[in-house]
Amino acid sequence: MPQPEILVFYGISSPWAYLGTPQLWSIAKKHGARIVLRPIRVIEANGGIPLRTRAQPRQDYHALELSRWRAHLGMPLNLTPRFYPCRTIETAAQAVIAVQEAGLDAPAFSFAVQRALWAEDRDIADVETLRELARGTVGEEGAALVRDPALPRHIETWHGNLAEAERRGIFGTPTYVVNDELFWGQDRLDFVDRALAKAA
Repeated sequence: MPQPEILVFYGISSPWAYLGTPQLWSIAKKHGARIVLRPIRVIEANGGIPLRTRAQPRQDYHALELSRWRAHLGMPLNLTPRFYPCRTIETAAQAVIAVQEAGLDAPAFSFAVQRALWAEDRDIADVETLRELARGTVGEEGAALVRDPALPRHIETWHGNLAEAERRGIFGTPTYVVNDELFWGQDRLDFVDRALAKAA
């Protein structure tokens, strides 16, 4: 039987993707599933709306929910991180793509980047910061993969991830995909767990 996979379409700067990562790891370990990261930007073609362009009541409720979830999960999260919104997410996202392509621990590197933004007030648009995070999670080989600009094939994958998300009907992040079934939001991870159990 082939190893099950969880495809993760997510924004590297998404606080929800950050909050969901520990549970995602636990579910993947439980089912022997491989986590396949698909970093993307906001999917405006399918109705995605960048946070800072949403109506103020929606932004206020977003902050309220983040506060609730960080308390519920016991995870550090700054509601007003110094470097958010990010100057760019492309450098970090394309570094994750490069690390994954190299067969290194992309989930560990990705989570370090997310934690740096949301819990450590670090600038994930900065190449040297990303190299330091890579060095601490995937070693010097991983640090060498952090480039600005990225290699053309990694940029192509970055655009391809978004195109795939659009084709699948994904409109928000994180969205987890198990056997072509979509689960939007880290609060749907229990259903990801059930889908993997059912498939087994």
